[in-house]
Amino acid sequence: MQTILIVDGYNMIGAWKELRPLRDSDFEAARNRLIEIMAEYKAAMGWRVIVVFDAHLVPGVEQTYIHNAVEVIYTRKNETADERIEKLTNELKGRKIQIYVATSDMTEQNVIFGQGALRKSARELEIEVQIIQSKISSDVKTIKVEKPASRINLPKEIEIEFEKWRRGLK
Repeated sequence: MQTILIVDGYNMIGAWKELRPLRDSDFEAARNRLIEIMAEYKAAMGWRVIVVFDAHLVPGVEQTYIHNAVEVIYTRKNETADERIEKLTNELKGRKIQIYVATSDMTEQNVIFGQGALRKSARELEIEVQIIQSKISSDVKTIKVEKPASRINLPKEIEIEFEKWRRGLK
């Protein structure tokens, strides 16, 4: 079964503690940070992730591209993110596909429920992301602490000598 997460980008930016202050000072940085976070989420969960932004905040025509393995969509002029998310949910649904839509927009939630998708509120997704980030940090610390064990059991003095050689100190 394939799982797809469709994210209402500006809804997350407006709701998440990390992104709200960034939005007020540098909107583009807030969008880029959300995409980075969603790339980490995708890597951890193995899901297809699509982030949708309203075009009215970005001049120009509709854009779709992949950034850090995350699909990013800027809607066309006069199309809202909600409309695009509804269309995507309808196009992507299938027998072996589970779709989640991350939004805190109640009207949008009701529409996507009707199309068979499941909802994640902005807060739920933010908490999931925090859990994933702390697990990644914990794993990195563990890897740094645990040095690779030698396949040969050596006395400590010889291990130290080899380490000096490896570092070019002898």
